[in-house]
Amino acid sequence: MAIYKVTVATGDMVEAGTNNFISITLVGSYGESRQTTVSFLFQPGKERSLSVHCGQDLGPIVLIRLHKWRLFLEDAWFCKDVRVTAPNGTLYRFPCYQWLEGVTTVEVREGSGKKLVDDKLQILKEHRRQELAARQEAYRWKDFAQGWPRCLNVDSILELDSNVQFSSIRATNFTGFLIFQGASHFLSGFLLRRTSWNSLDEMRTIFSRTQGRDIGGCLVL
Repeated sequence: MAIYKVTVATGDMVEAGTNNFISITLVGSYGESRQTTVSFLFQPGKERSLSVHCGQDLGPIVLIRLHKWRLFLEDAWFCKDVRVTAPNGTLYRFPCYQWLEGVTTVEVREGSGKKLVDDKLQILKEHRRQELAARQEAYRWKDFAQGWPRCLNVDSILELDSNVQFSSIRATNFTGFLIFQGASHFLSGFLLRRTSWNSLDEMRTIFSRTQGRDIGGCLVL
């Protein structure tokens, strides 16, 4: 009997938790475990620990499968990461950092960076192929207008997967920044100006209030 210690962490953002059932399957180079229930209650910023019992040593753990299905009402769950400790003490880390929505199964590779040539197991090669196919299906290009750069083939950002949309926190911060900028330019006389600039120094006095501010990870000059 081989016993694996598993810790599942939920992100700390608003509504990251879920009341849906979450289970896990460990996949090693020698075999895989049975699907084991983690919990049906996850709170933001919290961790859940469990033991996964296997009839034999699974070998190096190369990926995990997270399974989510409804209990009563659907609510999305944001998985931060999963840590697996093997019977010999080896720690495997699986960074997830994505939303799981609906009834779904998500495969997450072990966190060590590897190139295509490093994938010796067929299951890893298949995982990489499926991941590439899914991205090609999700992100298609279209021509918005002649001479313009290519654009995503969607009519609205709401058509994109929630994992690539702005989070509610970033969207709120971005909107707040735009309001601040508009108010700042209004108070400084920029929006009401009816004449041309007299010099570069005059322009610098208008924009100096935002110069060098780090907004949402972008440096505004």
